[in-house]
Amino acid sequence: MTEPQFRLTTLAHGGGCGCKLAPSVLQQLLADQPAAAPFAQLLVGTETGDDAAVWQVNEDICVIATTDFFMPIVDNPRDFGRIAAANALSDIYAMGGKPILALAILGMPLEKLPVDLVREILQGGASICAEAGIPVAGGHSIDAAEPIYGLAVVGLCRPDELLRNSGARDGDTLILTKGIGIGVYSAAFKKGALSDVAYAEMVDSTTLLNRVGNSLAQDKAVHAITDVTGFGLLGHALEMARGSEMTLNIDFNRIPLLREATSLAESGYATGASARNWASYGDGVLMPGSRASWQRTLLTDPQTSGGLLIACAPDRAEDICLSVQQAGYPLTRIIGSVCAGAPIVRVT
Repeated sequence: MTEPQFRLTTLAHGGGCGCKLAPSVLQQLLADQPAAAPFAQLLVGTETGDDAAVWQVNEDICVIATTDFFMPIVDNPRDFGRIAAANALSDIYAMGGKPILALAILGMPLEKLPVDLVREILQGGASICAEAGIPVAGGHSIDAAEPIYGLAVVGLCRPDELLRNSGARDGDTLILTKGIGIGVYSAAFKKGALSDVAYAEMVDSTTLLNRVGNSLAQDKAVHAITDVTGFGLLGHALEMARGSEMTLNIDFNRIPLLREATSLAESGYATGASARNWASYGDGVLMPGSRASWQRTLLTDPQTSGGLLIACAPDRAEDICLSVQQAGYPLTRIIGSVCAGAPIVRVT
């Protein structure tokens, strides 16, 4: 790969959704926060670790609000902006909504980076928002020790089309819409071990908008959705299991993987977040001891702008999977099922 003039990733201690606090730490921070119960119009708050907050305005409309930002996962400034913007927009789509506007969140060490490079980051983010059909209507910037970029996003949905991560039902089928392995790719990239082909695959995946979530919300056979990001597939599946009070069963061999994810994971490439994830929620996962360590790495691998995990009626699963593939998500696969039982994730 051609080396950029500045390696953005060398200015940050982490990158992408691998920067997220470990789930266990986040739970401690939120443990004594005021309950949202007194606000009847707040349909979704912090109770189930869902993807965004939702406020019901009237019987016809809900406002969805989210914010997401992180440090560079790539060195190309425009790609960084595009990835961060797509990742932030994903929270709106994961709730079944449609974004209407975004505000930029920017923190930059301007003594280390030229203004033109920072402008490219903003242009990259704006280009993804334009693809989503929304404006970047403002924002806020600070002088920061490490480069940070993201968006606060506002969206809309109908109350009867709102999708939570807590609606999975006994007998549902699980579908995943993007390949796993972004964290492994980013670890290899930082060490100069990622091929040009894999880099292009990583950028293509992380900049692919999850807009299909908005159309899925109109299908009553779809019962729950969450996007798979920094906590990895297992972490976000466990949030769905706990929110729905169901057991989620995942077949490892059916999980879609990025082209070089297996070989890189087998070679030991992994983010620190993968280990932190397992330490945080491993007690909520049943997995055969015969699974290799690299397989666990992929299951806990932090995804930046990852795919949607969908729980839907089993008799419609094949049709829904095919329709999502045809909508531009070729790696979409059925990966498991939901059943009554303890709120855990079982990997087979």
